[in-house]
Amino acid sequence: MDGFKRRLNASLQLKLSFSLSLAILVVAVVAGIVSFVSALHEAHELQDDTLRQIATLIDRQGVPFLQSRAGATVASDNKDSRIVVEYLAAGGQQGANIAGAEARLPIPADLPDGAHTLRIKGESFRVLIKTAAGGGRIAVTQETDVRDEIARDAALQTSMPFLILVPILVFLIADLVRKMFRPIAALSLEIDRRAERELHPIETSDLPVEVRPFVVAINRLLTRVAQSMEAQHRFVADAAHELRSPLTALSLQAERLAEAEMSATARERLSSLRQGIERGRNLLDQLLTLARAQSPSEPLPATEPVSVQSVYRRVLEDIMPLAEAKEIDVGVEGTEDAMVGASELDLIAIVKNLVDNAIRYTPRGGKVDLSVRRTSTHVVLRVIDNGPGIAPDERARVFDPFYRTLGSNEVGSGLGLSIVKAIAERLGAEVRLEFADEAGQSGLCVSVLIPTQ
Repeated sequence: MDGFKRRLNASLQLKLSFSLSLAILVVAVVAGIVSFVSALHEAHELQDDTLRQIATLIDRQGVPFLQSRAGATVASDNKDSRIVVEYLAAGGQQGANIAGAEARLPIPADLPDGAHTLRIKGESFRVLIKTAAGGGRIAVTQETDVRDEIARDAALQTSMPFLILVPILVFLIADLVRKMFRPIAALSLEIDRRAERELHPIETSDLPVEVRPFVVAINRLLTRVAQSMEAQHRFVADAAHELRSPLTALSLQAERLAEAEMSATARERLSSLRQGIERGRNLLDQLLTLARAQSPSEPLPATEPVSVQSVYRRVLEDIMPLAEAKEIDVGVEGTEDAMVGASELDLIAIVKNLVDNAIRYTPRGGKVDLSVRRTSTHVVLRVIDNGPGIAPDERARVFDPFYRTLGSNEVGSGLGLSIVKAIAERLGAEVRLEFADEAGQSGLCVSVLIPTQ
C-alpha cells in the first residue's frame, strides 16, 4: 500500500487517472443506488396498480357474484404471480374467499380502503382494500416476497448498465489520460536524445497550452547555457590566440640564442627550453582547434566531397618527421578510396590527431596502419597501432580534455581524442575504440564511422 501511495504521489498521470476513476466510481455508485431505489419504488407502485385494477375489475362484475360463489378460484396457480381475492362483508364480518376456505386469510374487516402491508401467519402480504359499489368490501392480496423479488429484478435490470459501463469508462479514462500525456513523453524523449551541445530551442507549436510555459522556461535556460558555453569557448580561443604571440617571440629569441657561443651545459638547457616552447605552441594550436570544434555556433561548411586517401597523404607528409624520430612504420593499407561530404580541414584534424596519438604511444620500432572502407551506410576510417592499447574501463574517459592514460610517460596535452570526438559529433560520426589484438589485449584500433550523404 505504501508503495502504491509513493507511485501515486510521484506520477501526475497516475494521480489524475486514479482521481477521475474514483470520482466516476463514486458517482456511478450513487447513481446506481438512486436508480435502484427509484426503480424499486416504481415497481412497487406498478404492482399496487395491478392490485387496484384487479379489484376494480371484480367490482364491475358485481358483489353478488362474489357472494353467490360457493367455491372460488385463485387468480393464478403460479406462486410467483399468485393473487388472492377475498370478499369482506359489511359490518366487519369475514366474507367469502374466492380462493376457497383453504386459502382464506384472516384479514381484519375494519381495514380502511387502500394498500396495506400485513403480517399474516408468519408471512408478509400486500393487501388492497376496496369498497364495492354494493357496499361490500374486496381484499386483493399478494405475498410481498414475490413482489419484492420481481421489483428487485426490475431494479437490478435498470442498474445493470451502470455496472457494465463503469469499468469500460474507467478504462477509457485511463487510456485518454495516457494519450493526453503522450506529448510530454515525446518532449522528454526528444530532449534526452540531444547531444550535449545541441542547445537549440524546443518547438512549442505542437505542445498543449498548459505545458508551453514550462517549455518556454526550458528554452530560456538553454539560451543562457548556450551563451555561457559560447563565452567559455570564446575565452579559450582568445586566450590561446593571445598566447601565440608571446610564444612565437620566445621561439624566435631561442633561435637567435642558439646562434650565440655557449657552453655545452647551456646549449643542453636551451634545447630543453625550445622543446618546452614547441610543446606550448602545439598545445595552443590544439586548444584553438578544440574551441572551434566545440563551438555550437560554428556552422558546418558546405564543401565538395573530399578524398580520404588525399587526406591520408597530407597527414603523413606532416607527421613523418615524428614517425622517423621514433622509427615507426606508418603507412596506408590498400588502395580503396572513399569520398566524404565534409570539410577537408575537419578530416585532416581527425586523422592527424589519431595518427599523432598512435605514434606517441607506440613503442619505438612499432607500426601504425591507416585504412578506409565503404559500407552501405558509412565510410569507415581506421587507425591501428601495436602499442599498449586502452583498457575498456578507460575508453569513456580518454575523450575528456587533458585526460591521459595512467602510467604513460609520453609528452602530450591530452587533447587529441577530445578534438576527434568534438569534430566527429559535428559530422554526425561515431568513434569506436577497440583492441587491435583482442586475444592479446594489446594495440589500439580507432574507427571513425562517418555516415554517407
